[in-house]
Amino acid sequence: MKITVFHADECDRKKCTSIKMEKLGKCRLVYDLNKIPGGAIVLNPYAEKAVSYEDYRYVRRRGIVGLDCSWNEVSKSKKFFSLSKYHRSLPFLIATNPVNYGKACILSTVEAVAATLYITRFKEEARDLMNGFKWGHTFLELNHELLEAYSEADTSAEVVEIQNDFLAEKGITDNDD
Repeated sequence: MKITVFHADECDRKKCTSIKMEKLGKCRLVYDLNKIPGGAIVLNPYAEKAVSYEDYRYVRRRGIVGLDCSWNEVSKSKKFFSLSKYHRSLPFLIATNPVNYGKACILSTVEAVAATLYITRFKEEARDLMNGFKWGHTFLELNHELLEAYSEADTSAEVVEIQNDFLAEKGITDNDD
């Protein structure tokens, strides 16, 4: 699986999941936006389209690009949005990484990449990736019901519908943290 991570060197390197992924041989870090491969799925929380099984062939052929950087800065960059036409956001999931444990939608890079793999039906690859982290199994276990439901959806619209139904059932609104 081709996993590339743009790393802006803005984090604590000892806690950085991207650095650990690279050490485990699970991704390639790049420090220049121009080194991001074209045609890959770029994980972008501002993307209008959610990742879904529709993206399977792009993930298989071109891979996934994670971004380990300040979203406040990158969201303003026109260069960033021209990297690929395949920008995708992730649906609602709960982080289990030590820095943001229990927080909704504030995933580490490895959680975001693993979720993308799982949703696009590369479930074994997602498990393998998370096995490199002590807490990795917790992410998959805590989010299992949602990840399974998202992975069974064929389209982005279906993923968003599953997310919205889940949030409504739990009484979670945009104003909740």
